[in-house]
Order: sequence, then C-alpha cells, then structure tokens
Amino acid sequence: MEKVDTTITHITPSDGNVFADLGFAPEEAAKLKIKAQLMIQLGEWIKEENLKQDDAARLLQVSRPRVSDVVRGKTNKFTIDALVDMLERAGKHVTVQVA
Repeated sequence: MEKVDTTITHITPSDGNVFADLGFAPEEAAKLKIKAQLMIQLGEWIKEENLKQDDAARLLQVSRPRVSDVVRGKTNKFTIDALVDMLERAGKHVTVQVA
C-alpha cells in the first residue's frame, strides 16, 4: 500500500473573513460574514432553548423549512433584515458596530 504524504506544505494566512479568503469580492464577503454571524446566533438560540424546528418556526414566525435553512447555513436564502427580524423575535437584540 502506497503511503500518502499528509504534511502541510503551505498555509495561507486568513484576513479574518473566510468568504474573502475563498475569493468573494470584498463587498459580498462582508455581507456573507454578517449573515453567517446572525445565522450562528439563531442556531445557538435554537440549541440553547432545546427547540425542535417546528417550535422554533412558531416562535420566529417563519416556516419550518426556513428554520432548517438557518440551521444549515444557507445564507443565500436570507436577507440581513430577515435574520435580524428573527433574532428580535427570539429576544436577541442586534447592534451594529462599524470599524
């Protein structure tokens, strides 16, 4: 059996935004990062509250498939506004900080 070389030969430094690292345009990478952060917060709330997707959907006032899309990280299916609305319904308050 042939041995596979698994040594790391190159590491690309990250700029703190995985979407930029993947080659997205800076504007798109910034929006995707924000959406991902909001979706992570929603997913963590669902987990912390030990909610089933049906229960989360009722509380967030969205369909169960929308909750599934959040949990699966399907950023292309959401606007930032929609995610902020869901977080507010979950009792989470979103603030914005510009650097």
